[in-house]
Amino acid sequence: MRSVEPEVFLVAKPSVDYDELARYLHEIGGESWLERLERGEFDAQNLAEFAGRLCYRSFEPGLNPNVTRIRQDQDAYLRNILASAHGSVLEHLSFSFVLHNVSRVLTHELVRHRPGVAISQESLRFVRLNDIPFWFPEWAREDAELMKRATEMLDRMEEFQKWMAAHFGLDEDGVPFAEKKHRTSFMRRFAPEGVGTGLVWTANVRTLRHTIEARTAAGAEEEIRLVFNRIGEIMREEAPALFGDYVVEDGAWVPGYRKV
Repeated sequence: MRSVEPEVFLVAKPSVDYDELARYLHEIGGESWLERLERGEFDAQNLAEFAGRLCYRSFEPGLNPNVTRIRQDQDAYLRNILASAHGSVLEHLSFSFVLHNVSRVLTHELVRHRPGVAISQESLRFVRLNDIPFWFPEWAREDAELMKRATEMLDRMEEFQKWMAAHFGLDEDGVPFAEKKHRTSFMRRFAPEGVGTGLVWTANVRTLRHTIEARTAAGAEEEIRLVFNRIGEIMREEAPALFGDYVVEDGAWVPGYRKV
């Protein structure tokens, strides 16, 4: 048994092609909006603002005859997007995370969030276990008898994985990969649901806002609360105007604007 901690890595986020944006804005006469924009650091926010303004052609007063004044401050503009529940523009902004050393307890719960999400998970049909990575919450680590018994059990399960690999001769020369896959698929049945695994999880901002709230709530499972607290912290750094309305109360991320 190998003791691990769940980790979150942000591996991809929105990037705006400002040259192409400028070409479009030149077509409609909205170039001055781009001149006001701060480029580079908060591309996700810039893309959200662009998508929202395109809906009403509100880059400048007068481009749409019905629009005689506009909000020029981005924070104020995006705050109004959240307040008015104009959440469709947030679906253009996707962030990709690697969730590392998370259990299948967590992944089984995470797959319930499907709209606006893409998932690629490590397959234990193909990936053979040579140890059992396992996370223990702090309260469990403080229980000496529990840790002794749990560690002994996990060590036996790990040893059984190694015994099966040797018994099936999986490391011998010439074993077809199809045979390895067949045996490995059987062997994973003897791994605990708490075994550490990994996945790429991509979600748009509309989904992220909902999932952060739901999975840090007081009644959520403790490991997923830990992971989504970290995701919330990352998103507040990446897009403060879109996640700055949250208040953290006893670990629960409570948004100022719901149902966006």
